[in-house]
Amino acid sequence: MSAVDGAVTLAPPNAHAVAVMLLTAVALLLFTRERIALETSSLFVLVVLVVGFTLFPFARDGGVLHAEDFLLGFGHEALVAVCALMIAGQGLVRTGALEPVGRLLARAWGAAPQLSLLLTLVVGALFSAFVNNVPIVVLLLPILVSVALRTGTAASGVLMPMGFATLVGGMSTTIGTSTNLLVVGVAADLGLRELAMFDFVVPVAIAGGVALLYLWLVAPRLLPVRDSGLGDTAPRVFTAQLVVTADSYADGRTLADVVDKTGGELQVTRVLRGEQTYLLPLPDAKLRAGDRLLLSDSAERLKEYEQVLGTALYSGDDPVDDEHPLQATDQQLAEIVVVQGSPLTGTRLAVSRFAERYQLLVLALHRAGWQRQAVRAGVHDVTLRVGDVLLIQGPREQIAALRSSGDALVLDATADLPTTRRAPLALTIMAGIVLVAALGWVPIAISALAGVLLMLATACLSWRDAARALSTPVIMIVVASLALGSALLQTGAADYLARLFVQVTAGASPSVLLSGLMLLMALLTNIVSNNAAALIGTPIAIGIARELGLPGEPFVLAVLFGANMSYATPIAYKTNLLVMSAGGYRFGDFLRVGIPLTLLMWGMFSWLLPTLYGL
Repeated sequence: MSAVDGAVTLAPPNAHAVAVMLLTAVALLLFTRERIALETSSLFVLVVLVVGFTLFPFARDGGVLHAEDFLLGFGHEALVAVCALMIAGQGLVRTGALEPVGRLLARAWGAAPQLSLLLTLVVGALFSAFVNNVPIVVLLLPILVSVALRTGTAASGVLMPMGFATLVGGMSTTIGTSTNLLVVGVAADLGLRELAMFDFVVPVAIAGGVALLYLWLVAPRLLPVRDSGLGDTAPRVFTAQLVVTADSYADGRTLADVVDKTGGELQVTRVLRGEQTYLLPLPDAKLRAGDRLLLSDSAERLKEYEQVLGTALYSGDDPVDDEHPLQATDQQLAEIVVVQGSPLTGTRLAVSRFAERYQLLVLALHRAGWQRQAVRAGVHDVTLRVGDVLLIQGPREQIAALRSSGDALVLDATADLPTTRRAPLALTIMAGIVLVAALGWVPIAISALAGVLLMLATACLSWRDAARALSTPVIMIVVASLALGSALLQTGAADYLARLFVQVTAGASPSVLLSGLMLLMALLTNIVSNNAAALIGTPIAIGIARELGLPGEPFVLAVLFGANMSYATPIAYKTNLLVMSAGGYRFGDFLRVGIPLTLLMWGMFSWLLPTLYGL
């Protein structure tokens, strides 16, 4: 800063700093674009940084900032810890280590629903302090949906409070969320002492306690009754046969002609001729009297095909009539949610060969903000994304197999919850990861890596499970954000923004500055990735503290807490998307519950941080 006529002016930033700030603005815009994959936006930011600083080198302190330094995020300790903890958390899911808690909660709901909701919120928050909240939500979702079905109540009254409780609990330790790990790691890189696992548990416990009371007593009353749009109103599918009779339209015509006659809706799985011969359902296959067309569809459509084609509809060996109705023996309906890491994410059902792989039929698709799409109405051509809910039908054992595979979250809780004899071992390993890091014996990245090795060596996890636990979007956003944060710091952009923030808020007390910074992060995290908001805000927070000559820790915690307040929009965090679809919520429901929760947490931390750190 310089003084001109008694006024303090801010020296303009250098060209590289301006370019990095513009790239930061572009990055924040890209991260809000739903049609652009998050990993694509992250890769764009990374490539622009590397190529830009290669073509236009930046000299600092007599040296040159090497573009290759922006790639070091792939080996950053914080990213290693995030990935290792995601894999270790998957070990708890795959072994069913958390399922006894689920069974306990399920039993409690039958006895005392109101107290059980509080217990569910507390359990979700406590577990999320040590395990990524996605598997916690995956554990609790089927329980709450099942309870709602049995009691005839709407699941929308409890799913969102449960999801928010896990976000609140994740704030309390350095390993609670990937955001915490990254903020702590970046702050340590910038010269701040490395925060221990429980260094900020006290303010979170106080503010979180108030938040849980709000989620227990107030939030359910703010939420309207919502329906996911699926369930029993969707058409049930039956497997049946259309027998070609001598006087029918199909006799002597090709399969393509028959399909055209039904408006292109008829989908034949196979053609049976005689007792043993099966014909491939090729378009030019010529049908004749006595052929049986095997197909699966709703009862209404099957009867429609019978009338249009003049064929006879059979269920097994009996013609379909009042005495022999269509039956679906040992068939179940279930709702499944596409979760992060699922092989279904980003694919179309037609391409993923869902029916062939799982021996299950998709009846309908629900996506928040969409009308239900029924089978044969384009479901198989929709690109699936995290949070989509599919209504499926199939044998009980196939639905149980899908549940065990972990490829999707089965909301229908009719099957037994999975558990294995390795569950205690997985719990022990996870407890060891946390304990060793909490005691300060080794960094969390090392203890988590060792824990992953133990889970693989003891068959708690397979390499396939480990690979599925990793999230490409999380990895790429972390690496890009680390690179962007480093560029902001090294070019002086972070220092400039910190000085600008101090100048704009001239005369304000340190506690007001801290509160303003936290509110800014809370706004950003509901628009862009919380990791992106946190890693961009951390260098600025440290710059503000240095500018004011104050300790950096409370300002870094303001960024950490603000970036975790992902309550106001469904796009703010992936678990919001899961509960949005499962509960049938609308965008406005998150605003109705999330904004008061954000203001409540912001107000609590705005009082607690200055009080605890003497600002």
